[in-house]
Amino acid sequence: MQKKLIVGNWKMNKTPAEAAIFVRALQKNVGAANEVDLVLCPPFTALAAVYNITSGSNIILGAQNVYWEDSGAYTGEVSAAMLKEAGCKYVIIGHSERRKYFGETNETVNKKLRSALNVELIPILCIGEGLTERENGEAFRVVEDHLREGLNEISKEEMQGVVIAYEPVWAIGTGKVATTNEAKEIHLLIYELLDKIYGKNISSSTRVIYGGSVTPENISSLLDESEISGVLVGGASLKADSFSQIIVRSVK
Repeated sequence: MQKKLIVGNWKMNKTPAEAAIFVRALQKNVGAANEVDLVLCPPFTALAAVYNITSGSNIILGAQNVYWEDSGAYTGEVSAAMLKEAGCKYVIIGHSERRKYFGETNETVNKKLRSALNVELIPILCIGEGLTERENGEAFRVVEDHLREGLNEISKEEMQGVVIAYEPVWAIGTGKVATTNEAKEIHLLIYELLDKIYGKNISSSTRVIYGGSVTPENISSLLDESEISGVLVGGASLKADSFSQIIVRSVK
């Protein structure tokens, strides 16, 4: 049985100095918590600071974004190989904020996924519906489009190195959270779709995690569902105390 995957996405928060202070506090609180896979995704500027402290520990380094080209005249972008050499093992791809504010599409998400897999980074593919889509009964369609198009031409073998993060956009940073049944329903859909795309049993080796206003108060009820393999944590991952509580309560 795979460990639960707990991912902290700091978004555009924390300088390198602030990141170092946070990580030391987190290590003090949960430095021996090896029962879960713990990933921190700081901004690019803090990757080195976090890696220098966490290298060899139970805290794994991840990035928040990647570009699909190996190198070239792409000012402001960072390649998968650069992230790999910086010590990253994971990278978040297709987060709803990237789609909303920076025009990312299923096509560009697919390119980024490919670039990550090419250097053996583990992509965390984010998919999920907005509030209007949820209210109009289109959640299943949106999730299926994100999944099928995001995984276009990704082989069954490559799929072994992909994490899926279901994040209902209406629950991100709003304080709202999908009910256990709502989250479970979409997670089951994702597993069914994966089996349709790749054949039976692919779902048993794929982590599907939940993201959207995860807190110490709701983490236990979310992870009580066997279909939820972990969580992608935003705001609550910015404070060492609250993130530590999430980690501790994730251990069964």
